[in-house]
Amino acid sequence: MKAFVLDRYGKERALQLTDMPMPPLRDDDVLVQVHAAGVNLLDSKIRSGEFKLILPYRPPFILGHDVAGTVVQVGASVRQSKAGDEVYARADDFRIGTFAEFLPVKEASLALKPEGLTMEEAASVPLVALTAWQALVERARLQKGQKVFIQAGSGGVGTFAIQLAKHLGATVATTTGTGNVALVKSLGADVVIDYKTQNFEDVLRDYDVVLNSQDSKTLGKSLRVLKAGGKLISISGPPDPDFAREIDAPAYMKLAVRLLSSPVRRKARARGVDYSFLFMKANGGQLREITRLFDRGVVRPVIDRVFPFEQTNEALAYVEAGRAKGKVVVTVR
Repeated sequence: MKAFVLDRYGKERALQLTDMPMPPLRDDDVLVQVHAAGVNLLDSKIRSGEFKLILPYRPPFILGHDVAGTVVQVGASVRQSKAGDEVYARADDFRIGTFAEFLPVKEASLALKPEGLTMEEAASVPLVALTAWQALVERARLQKGQKVFIQAGSGGVGTFAIQLAKHLGATVATTTGTGNVALVKSLGADVVIDYKTQNFEDVLRDYDVVLNSQDSKTLGKSLRVLKAGGKLISISGPPDPDFAREIDAPAYMKLAVRLLSSPVRRKARARGVDYSFLFMKANGGQLREITRLFDRGVVRPVIDRVFPFEQTNEALAYVEAGRAKGKVVVTVR
């Protein structure tokens, strides 16, 4: 099969289009013929080596986390999926590789594709939707009437998180550039802060939840907008001791994580705020809940550009530039 392979770590390192053997199928796997694959900043960060401590992939390996496609084969213990099913998923850690023609996926990690979405639209969904779900529903337990600040509202996670938060009944604030104000308002944002002309920490007060996706400077400012008892959930770091325990990190990594996150955890405690780091996981059950939202018209995908498979490197570069409105996708088949 054709696949884009990373032969060694490196910032802006080009992926190599090459022939690879068909991947082995485990008993609890389904083999998906990939129709489309979402492109995420996570792919770029893994390529550059930023996540080697957390995700120590050994090159050469195939990148790509989001997949939409058709089931062509099932493992011996698979009971719910069958050949011909149109499915989508966020590939499990250490089993990524959606920039390829075929991908084995654990049955427990996938869901049937929303009927109203194209393959490209479906491929744009899993990673960002699961991130928003695990942050707002699972961890924050966001309730009707609460206030949530979602950073970078026109980005991949932001465009879905705004819609999910509004569905949950929250008041939503977000940041974006001047050209994207209309977009985030159309998704449901109540308070829109143009980061080019305003500082969010001067505008927002007494928020219940902040979903942080930006740098450490923004993380520090985010503490100021939360009320006592509020929750600061960061998907951009730093990792915290709970995360290190969750992944059963070695002792040296647990110590490093504790030291790295100590400043923000200390500041959060001083303000009576809870800080946590979220690294989303594949979850077919949650993805089926998200599918219902699409089927009911509660949420919609937001796609900036679709690239042909041969231009996967160009798609990665476009995502790295940080200007995409919503998601970027490559069409594989």
